[in-house]
Amino acid sequence: MLNFQQSIILRSLTINIALLLLPALAWSQEQDTVKLEKKSFIPTGIRVGTDVLSIIRSNSSDTFTGWEVNGDVDFGRYYLAVDVGSWSRDLPSEDDHYTNEGRYFRAGIDVNFLLKDPDKNLFFLGARYGRGVFSENFVVHVEDPVWGVVDEVYNNNDLTARWFELTGGLKVKIWKVIWLGYTARYKFGLSTGSTPLMLPHDVPGYGRTDRPSTWGPHYHIFVPLPGRKVK
Repeated sequence: MLNFQQSIILRSLTINIALLLLPALAWSQEQDTVKLEKKSFIPTGIRVGTDVLSIIRSNSSDTFTGWEVNGDVDFGRYYLAVDVGSWSRDLPSEDDHYTNEGRYFRAGIDVNFLLKDPDKNLFFLGARYGRGVFSENFVVHVEDPVWGVVDEVYNNNDLTARWFELTGGLKVKIWKVIWLGYTARYKFGLSTGSTPLMLPHDVPGYGRTDRPSTWGPHYHIFVPLPGRKVK
């Protein structure tokens, strides 16, 4: 058994060793925390693309012109999705002529149900918040008994709108750096700013305002940007 003096020496030695190890242990714990934070918050992949349907409509329709850029950021099973677009309509008739022009964006989260897919294919469900800024013009041709046909003009300038979306779809890798995607959007909860002279008729990114809810398909093509490699 240890005598009293040996016990005191052993206890002092143990305390000194512990004091020497504490900074190393604290540094190791700090490095582990940093690694966890980097693993959690640095994306493993970024894709950018465009809505093919908007391009087709712009080149085949006399009433619609627009484009849309899409992107998603991979955080594992969850994807941050952002869309930015431009939209204009030109709807003439014998009795009136309606035009609008504006910009919009959507932002939200997609949840991927194809786990551990090496090609990062997606079968997803998600949600979006949409917001647009636009101006519109409505000209009505009125028959006046004295002046003949006269035009009554109504305008909404710099009008804002917001809505919500539920989304679902697929994104599939078809070649080394190309994914094709399909997104179905259910849009609802449209709200616009105050318009005392004319109710808004068509909101960029949403569509006609006489519908409390609407849905539509979108077809995308994506290419990847460099991101963090998963070890």
